[in-house]
Amino acid sequence: LGDSITQGWEGQPAWDNHFAPLKAANFGFSGDRTEHVLWRLANGELVGLTPKVIVIMIGTNNLGHNSSNPQQTADGVKAIVATLRQKVPAAKILLLAIFPRDEKPDGPLRKQVAEASSLFKSVTDDPQVQYLDIGPKFLSEDGTATKEVMPDFLHLSPKGYDIWASAIAPKIADLMK
Repeated sequence: LGDSITQGWEGQPAWDNHFAPLKAANFGFSGDRTEHVLWRLANGELVGLTPKVIVIMIGTNNLGHNSSNPQQTADGVKAIVATLRQKVPAAKILLLAIFPRDEKPDGPLRKQVAEASSLFKSVTDDPQVQYLDIGPKFLSEDGTATKEVMPDFLHLSPKGYDIWASAIAPKIADLMK
């Protein structure tokens, strides 16, 4: 579940190699914010589905469009997790920290993303929910984002999707057991 970054898996070789064999479905939609995901969940998005694992990466648009502050964004992510726990209680959830934004480590959106992620990390009190921050894997040693991985310092390149897949595939395999 997610926004354009999640939707961007479409057509990626990393998806075909790692996740298509698991019969995975992509529920990422460009521009989505937490409230959009909540609306979709309330209006039938998962009806008839019994996923074993759900991966969530959402919240960057709440901050980037100035529709929410970090606390409101975190509250939205927590509401998504709570809704999923209610609708598909057997599913395990891999909750990803919001990926870094901005080229530089001290960019204003980078700081807000980190703050929001730290605020929703607490949902891992539930044993069905695991939190994972893979953001540093997309960055150079000095914390800068490169156009090679994030061409617009937000969305991922094919190399970025390879990094994402490699970072979560072992965790998903473990959660599928």
